[in-house]
Amino acid sequence: MTHIYRCHLTLLEPVFFSSQEISNYYQTAPLIGNYALAYALGLCHTPYFNDGSIHYRKHLGNVNAQGIYVTPATLNHAPRFTLAQFNAQPDAYWYAMANNVIVTRPDGAWTIKRGSKWYAVQSEKDRGKGIGLENRPQHGRIRFLSIGNEATFYAISREPYQPPSYIRLGKFMSKARVTAVFLPHTETDAQGAIIPFLLNPADFDPGTKLVTFDLVNVPPTPLVKNGMVNGRCYQLDKDTYLPVGMRFGRDNLPEN
Repeated sequence: MTHIYRCHLTLLEPVFFSSQEISNYYQTAPLIGNYALAYALGLCHTPYFNDGSIHYRKHLGNVNAQGIYVTPATLNHAPRFTLAQFNAQPDAYWYAMANNVIVTRPDGAWTIKRGSKWYAVQSEKDRGKGIGLENRPQHGRIRFLSIGNEATFYAISREPYQPPSYIRLGKFMSKARVTAVFLPHTETDAQGAIIPFLLNPADFDPGTKLVTFDLVNVPPTPLVKNGMVNGRCYQLDKDTYLPVGMRFGRDNLPEN
């Protein structure tokens, strides 16, 4: 039996995802992607230490095996944002300014300058190794989703599912509250069903045909809204549909 829940998400702290970077301006898109929700809800887990490798295929494949799927979260009202500025200088114990660039040194070494070049030296007899220069902004501006923004997503599960009451989201692990309501539904063969909220087209069943849509181009995968679909759908009420057979499209995800 398929269980469907409408989940209500309320942001209790400013939330940041790096959806778009323009110069030193880092922006959060007015949405929460379903990959981020899968991790935040505890459906898949990241290792405590991460070398930067991507494990979407493995992690989301495990969620598919559990028979659980969540849609992206769509904001219920016009988004509210918070702007802030942050220091983009390195956190190293020592750094210096060269010609409009920053010089940092490895731990356990000291630096010497010969002409315009800097070298990291490990001992007195060491001639030193040239230090690569970093051209980075000295400060940045950041756009968060503000406290109080509310969003809705749907959870579809083989078994009864109760999401956690509170989750952590985004770069800074910001707190959010989650409530869920079970929705009775029927399954129907929909032709031209309009779905106004966000969906991930990479997760559609092959039998679902997306006719028209608005594209939302965000990493790690584009989303769509205001989609018109043909195919089998769950009908939740008179005008609310969800495509049948959605699961995380792991076959299109990178291995590492």
